[in-house]
Amino acid sequence: MRLVLVGAAAAALAFGSDIKGTYVEARTADVFTGPCFANAEVNLVGDEAVLGWKIEKGEYNGVDISGLSIVAAIKASGTLGDVHTTAYPVKSVLILDERATKEQQQALMAFARKISGDLLQDVVRTEVRPISVEFQNNNVHSMRAKMTAGELARVETRPINDKDHLCTNEEVWYSPLTKVEHAMAGVATQHDSKVDGLGSKWSSPDKRSAFVGTFSLEDKTASD
Repeated sequence: MRLVLVGAAAAALAFGSDIKGTYVEARTADVFTGPCFANAEVNLVGDEAVLGWKIEKGEYNGVDISGLSIVAAIKASGTLGDVHTTAYPVKSVLILDERATKEQQQALMAFARKISGDLLQDVVRTEVRPISVEFQNNNVHSMRAKMTAGELARVETRPINDKDHLCTNEEVWYSPLTKVEHAMAGVATQHDSKVDGLGSKWSSPDKRSAFVGTFSLEDKTASD
């Protein structure tokens, strides 16, 4: 069995420790898969994803966002992560934690854009909803996640086990869509998006399409 832990070592070295938290991602294509499955899915699925960050502690642009969460639903023009074709342009909808003040909402949006690079540059809509992000087991190797953003998005994950090896040639085919310290590929037992503004809504459960992990980002924006 191949390891399904991925570490963005270069990205981790670039970060300080101002903002720390946990991350969950689910796509409409397998991220842990064999070449035959990946080639069968490319340019057919994998252009949609739900991402979520739970900030354990830290501040961004001088604003404390500890304990808050933000979720993004994205719709790309091609399979996200495919090295042969571009997935851009990518549209996104951001769902903001209803507990956040207006100032914290702006900081959450700036944080999400920063940590995800160009992925969230075209935000077509923002929503405010109660967000719940729960992680079972602090060990990233066996972490489970459950994330809901009101009625708009839901992701639940479990670790990959031996029964998820369908062709015995699987590996982590894609990397996480945003910067992480560590992430574990997993199965999305639930993956739904009902947001408006992206031209599609989707449900893609029971796929090896998830990442669960941790992130750390240094807030340098105050001096930018």
